[in-house]
Amino acid sequence: MASILVTGCAGFIGSHLAERLLLEGHRVVGLDNFDPFYNRTLKEQNLATCLAHPRFSFHEVDLRRGLDALVDALPADPIEAVVHLAAKAGVGPSVQDPTGYLENNVLGTTYLLEWMRHRAIGKLFFASSSSVYGNTRQQPFREDMNLQAACISPYAASKLSGEQLTYTYHHLHRLDVLNARFFTVYGPRQRPDLAIHKFVRLLRAGQPIPVFGDGSTARDYTFVRDTVEGIVRGVHYLLTHTGVYETVNLGNSRPVALLELIAAVGEAVGEQPQLEFQPMQAGDVDITYADISKARQLLGYSPQTTLEAGLTEFVQWLDQTSWLEPGAVAVGHKF
Repeated sequence: MASILVTGCAGFIGSHLAERLLLEGHRVVGLDNFDPFYNRTLKEQNLATCLAHPRFSFHEVDLRRGLDALVDALPADPIEAVVHLAAKAGVGPSVQDPTGYLENNVLGTTYLLEWMRHRAIGKLFFASSSSVYGNTRQQPFREDMNLQAACISPYAASKLSGEQLTYTYHHLHRLDVLNARFFTVYGPRQRPDLAIHKFVRLLRAGQPIPVFGDGSTARDYTFVRDTVEGIVRGVHYLLTHTGVYETVNLGNSRPVALLELIAAVGEAVGEQPQLEFQPMQAGDVDITYADISKARQLLGYSPQTTLEAGLTEFVQWLDQTSWLEPGAVAVGHKF
């Protein structure tokens, strides 16, 4: 078994991943800065199971503080691979705060790569995003598509920049890298700003759902357990191969239109949705649609969770969870 550093371990995907790696027998070193994008208490709840595990250690570190902060926090932890999930997420907020997104997602990633170089850690799983494809007309999205003019939000640009940085370190320092483009992950512990989370809370409150656009925009929704399975398979691939530089889509390969999603959430909640249509948001795209043939071939990745089953599991979890966030607001699709 390996010793693996997971950045962003207190978040939605990161906490699920850390638990899964521990179940497999790995040692997990967790890192998070508890970004105030949403309530810290929720992230601490996410970490509760891991913190009780003897093979888990946690360090509160902000990557933007630079190489010295990482050196001070992790002076001697034996680490064989890094899963880099830490980032400021979301398309809409990045339009309002481009500097913050670039500082966190590009500069923070650069500091992490430099720390890995100094520590001679040679394996990196980098979490990218379907947003890098922008409004590309060719569908489904393939990893070998030309994305030079695709990004239409600072968040997308920051993620594509991260991929370019990982290639630079692969080329210069022989870092083995697997970039994974996530496609609209949902499920228990989902961030409270994301669409499905807000839809359920609005329905439970008997409030209408504001819809950006005409409801025809579509996303390739992927249940968190399937995404985590893809990450774990990616880590195993990195640990057993050398000379690696690959980019894969971790999606479901089934776009769901916004109106279809809202109807499915209504079914899961047992409420009839009421809709309020509003203009599209800046930076939003029309569709995301993953070609997952490369991930299937390279990693044996094969998502198993239907939208209906995933929504049911999410609603059950949310109904059993005490949430501290203020009331829901207008939403469209998020990445």
